Amino acid sequence: MGAWRKCEFVVHLTGRAKSPNNLPPPRPGKGQITPKRVHIIKWSGWLTKLSRPIRFRIMSICERIGMLPCSEKKVFIVGGGPCGLMLSIDLSRRGIPSILLDAKPRTAKNPQANATQARTMEHYRRLGFSKEIRSLGLPKDYPTDIAYFTRYSKQELARFQLPSSGDADAAIRKIGGSWTGAELPHRVPQMYVEEVLRRHAEASELASVNYGWRMIDFEQGADGVSATVEEAATGKQQKIRAEYLVGADGARSIVRSALGISYAGETGVHRDFFGGTMVALYLRAPDFYDQVKASRAWMYWAFNRERRSWLAAVNGKDEFSFHTQLKPGEDATIDEARAHELFQQVMGMALDIEIIDMGTWVAGHALYVEQMVSGRVILAGDAAHLFTPAGGLGYNTAVEDAVNLGWKLAAILKGQAGPELLASYEFERSKLAKRNTGYARGLADSIGNFIPSPALEEDSPEGVAARKEASDYLNTHARKEFNIPGVTFGGRYDGSAVIVPDGSDAPPDTRNEYIQSATPGGRPPHIWLDDGRSLYDTFGFEWTLLRLVPGAGAGADLIAAAEARGLDLKVVDVPTSEARALYESDCVIIRPDQIVGWRHREPYDANAVFDQLLGHVASTSQVATEAGAL
Repeated sequence: MGAWRKCEFVVHLTGRAKSPNNLPPPRPGKGQITPKRVHIIKWSGWLTKLSRPIRFRIMSICERIGMLPCSEKKVFIVGGGPCGLMLSIDLSRRGIPSILLDAKPRTAKNPQANATQARTMEHYRRLGFSKEIRSLGLPKDYPTDIAYFTRYSKQELARFQLPSSGDADAAIRKIGGSWTGAELPHRVPQMYVEEVLRRHAEASELASVNYGWRMIDFEQGADGVSATVEEAATGKQQKIRAEYLVGADGARSIVRSALGISYAGETGVHRDFFGGTMVALYLRAPDFYDQVKASRAWMYWAFNRERRSWLAAVNGKDEFSFHTQLKPGEDATIDEARAHELFQQVMGMALDIEIIDMGTWVAGHALYVEQMVSGRVILAGDAAHLFTPAGGLGYNTAVEDAVNLGWKLAAILKGQAGPELLASYEFERSKLAKRNTGYARGLADSIGNFIPSPALEEDSPEGVAARKEASDYLNTHARKEFNIPGVTFGGRYDGSAVIVPDGSDAPPDTRNEYIQSATPGGRPPHIWLDDGRSLYDTFGFEWTLLRLVPGAGAGADLIAAAEARGLDLKVVDVPTSEARALYESDCVIIRPDQIVGWRHREPYDANAVFDQLLGHVASTSQVATEAGAL
């Protein structure tokens, strides 16, 4: 299972078995493995010096008994969705081995989330595969408009036009304003994104990615976590030991349940739409575009009094993701005949469809946990927060959990961090979970509580007036929900123990407007450099010292302090008036998750700055006590 690495193995010595007891079948010509004796072999330098035949014999034994590697410095990730996979990738890039298990046999088989926000694309860019993600899904020239109809084949009520993926690179360089950044959003099904994330996770020799395995239970001690896992197909059980366990195992999280942590927030909200039992269909409709004469869109909404729904184009040819809400009292048992009926109601005409997959889910959640860290066990993704998917914030918030957590776990495991660093994950991400679920709830209210007039589809003066009312409302709503740079870029970690405040005030947090600011705790201001690169492309993968004044001597004490701590600090010089005006400082430290951690605005002590950033102090009072010079 996965490549063999510098880690610890539980090895059963060979012998001829008297009974199989769930052990794998022998290879041709070989005896069955018997767990006669158990030894711990620590794969350190001496083992790598053994002869190749001996090393491969040990590895063969481990493979044949199906044992998973258990690292001395390892993170055990439960859950192979975007959050878990992103964390695995991030840890590997930082030299930290991890094991990931997911009970599903593979990554997502249906579309699931449909929107990758711009900030998430910037994180994919940091890891080097944003272009790969942007190539997925719709054809390059396919418009990503959001269009509203009475029914898909009937009157168009409203439309919000957005660029195709092929135009995104040129558009982001020109658009400016609130969308100033390195990337625009991308409309792509989560199932495609997960395939890319899995491929990149599995590419590292430090990561063991295993689908078809579930965690049964775990216990934690002062030095780590021990878990029992089981192969779904065979029932074979094994032990995994790790220093930290991350539960990224979704809304029905086994990890969260075992910790006794419950969601807080709001649930069971009833709305005319996005508040009740939803039916999800992954379907094929080869004739859809022939029958819908309106300009193509990425997302189609049906808005009428009989049945409301939305339909997202998956491949721009014949595959779609369809969601509709059942009315109170309707049978939630859905078979293919019922699924066809629901689709035809909102289509407005007969159309042949093939159902690839179907299921139900419940809308009306705005949930989060108050506690994301319990000892050595950490919650992330849907295990820590659950959204109604207005605004497409759930999957994107989960990815940012992984981005925030990855560098912190790496710093802890490398001995660089203080006790406040892991605590800061809970403070920073629970704050953002509450913020983002609140925004999603507001957007769900906006679309779900606007009830169309019964006259909406009438060929009458009342019908014309009703359609005008709906058109005005939906055109306004579309810009509320699908033009959200403030939500995308504006999340901040003000008040965190690992952010060094400088007394400045951040811009207000608003949904549809984003103002760039270098006030510590937020996303770094972005500019395009004269050579055509994004400023973000110059940042180091770990820490960055951004120098905005001419001369090589600025921040020498910070460089020395970072070197003394073994930190990988990249120095980036951008001595332009534009950059200096944006950052309002001569020197800025960018955290590994591309968050402004500190900027020079007053005398400072370089060691105290890094003490703060790495969680060695609980308060911010120690940073400015001694003068430092640039």
